[in-house]
Amino acid sequence: MTERESMKDEDRMNQAAGKVAAEKRKAVLTGIVFPLILLLYPMRHIHWGLDLMDTGYNYANFRFMGMEHMDPMWLFSTYLANALGWLMTRLPFGGTLLGMNFYTAITVCLLALLGYWFCVRRVGMSPIWAFLGEFLAISLCWSPTAVLYNYLTYVLFLGGSVLLYRGLAEDRNPYLVLAGVCLGANVLTRFSNLPEMGMIVAVWAYAIICRRGWKKVLGQTGWCLLGYLAALGVLLGWIGIRYGLSEYVNGIIRLFGMTENAPGYTPTSMIMESIRGYVDNLYWVIRLGVILCAGEIGFAVLPERFQGLKKLGFAGITCLAAVWLYARKFCSVSYQDYDSMLRPGILFLMLAMLIGIIQIFRPKAARQEKLLSGMVILIILITPLGSNNHLLPALNNLFLVAPYVFWMLAKFCRSGFQKSWQFGKWKIGLSFFPVKAIAVMLAVLMLVQGVGFGLGFVFVEGDGAENVQAAVTNNKVLSGIRMSAERAEWMTGISAYVEERGLEGREVILYGKIPSLSFYLNMPSAFNPWSDLDSYSVDAMRAAMEELEVQIAEGALFPVVILECGCAAYVRDYLAGASADSEAYGADRKLSLILDFLEKFEYEETYRNEKFTVLEVRTDKRDYFGRS
Repeated sequence: MTERESMKDEDRMNQAAGKVAAEKRKAVLTGIVFPLILLLYPMRHIHWGLDLMDTGYNYANFRFMGMEHMDPMWLFSTYLANALGWLMTRLPFGGTLLGMNFYTAITVCLLALLGYWFCVRRVGMSPIWAFLGEFLAISLCWSPTAVLYNYLTYVLFLGGSVLLYRGLAEDRNPYLVLAGVCLGANVLTRFSNLPEMGMIVAVWAYAIICRRGWKKVLGQTGWCLLGYLAALGVLLGWIGIRYGLSEYVNGIIRLFGMTENAPGYTPTSMIMESIRGYVDNLYWVIRLGVILCAGEIGFAVLPERFQGLKKLGFAGITCLAAVWLYARKFCSVSYQDYDSMLRPGILFLMLAMLIGIIQIFRPKAARQEKLLSGMVILIILITPLGSNNHLLPALNNLFLVAPYVFWMLAKFCRSGFQKSWQFGKWKIGLSFFPVKAIAVMLAVLMLVQGVGFGLGFVFVEGDGAENVQAAVTNNKVLSGIRMSAERAEWMTGISAYVEERGLEGREVILYGKIPSLSFYLNMPSAFNPWSDLDSYSVDAMRAAMEELEVQIAEGALFPVVILECGCAAYVRDYLAGASADSEAYGADRKLSLILDFLEKFEYEETYRNEKFTVLEVRTDKRDYFGRS
């Protein structure tokens, strides 16, 4: 062998070794680094912020789960979430806010990892696009993970979608049964998840795509329904054994009557608010469409030899369009509130549905791509149903949508499609470059705004991450939590009072958007931690308070009453003989029930700080029933 041949062999060996090393690095990046980031990123804020409403309210329901301290309507309409939360409170540190934040954040980890592995291993997406999509999806999770009925819904919804995809794409009926199980179980996670049954539309749509006979379609539909009904049957059977089916039925009947007090939960309202969000965003779509049309005209009119110059020029115009969007307040760079991501997010949803529709009707698109596109559209349309938060739930559930958009845009940008027509001496061409440039700009803008929101937003903390510097040192439940100095001062004061008076474990009546105190102070609610919630009717509260009086008559301790100071000021004025016709509170029928209760049993104010007022039965008199 000559020296030159030896050198060539050595070069080939080095190249082969280099390729092997590159493949190993890629495997480490996509198989270890990306999943590890997706596992840890949802934990970034578990020690930040003190929410006096949703977070502690849900944890109180988990900690004191059951008909004694919960509203039966809420217990049964979100049963699986409450049961899972109850199990979490029994784990180490499950009695603390930090511990529960950690356990509930695991649901976001599951969503991101399931979405990532499905997109990479089953759909065939490039890992980088799947990772960026999941990273964005985590960043846009604005809802506290304590609202477990949301995140467990998304886990089962995503699981059902993945299983449905595999069952149809691989023609495997067991996956269709399991998909039905996920969607059926979701009805017990949150009763308003009933519309998710609409995912079965994918079975019929895929049959049309694949031109399958009706017998095949009916068979696949039957397998889905079998799993759906089996899950419902098993879970309802357990509830019947545990509580009695009549209690469940009564709770769900009350749920349907909830719309009288909370009209935002009516089906019409939920649908119209979602449509309104898209319609309002058309203002920006139309203006971007004008820029796009101008670009297409420029590409068509200018000679083809200026192709490079045309692309460079429109790229510059696209950058100026992004600057214009920021200048016109399309989105905010103050990442502690929803304005930073809401409009870009809605535009992102519109882009996802547009891509999906194009893929479904594109003749050359693969069947599996058509199936996935239809499922993405269904996820976007179904997710907001059952919530009064308009389109925000859809932005909280992008774990399949975001990777899909990035993947499709990457494929589109690599395509070299260009069409031209000859009209005599004139040659007019249609280029997709302006479309690509605008679409990429919107995707990058969404990624920047979404990640900024994910890093800077802290639920209910007005100044976001910049404001969580203080801590409460005399409350074990709040140990390790950083919050605003104002909130820390509120909680330090009332925690000291509860400890001094030995009130931990005592039943409490809370009013004034402060339901979290039940969990934070370890004081179970006498009937419902969030009694001023619109969905909790006056009649239900009246019945609960009448039952409470019966329990007191039978020897139960008087509950402690804690009011938000605005409500408490009205109570003080009323008990002092002032008029009950206050504009702010006089029409509050629930507060009137509490007033009657306080007056009847001669409660008095025993503690007050800037946020909370505590009232207890007077200790210098014999009580209403003659007990000392």
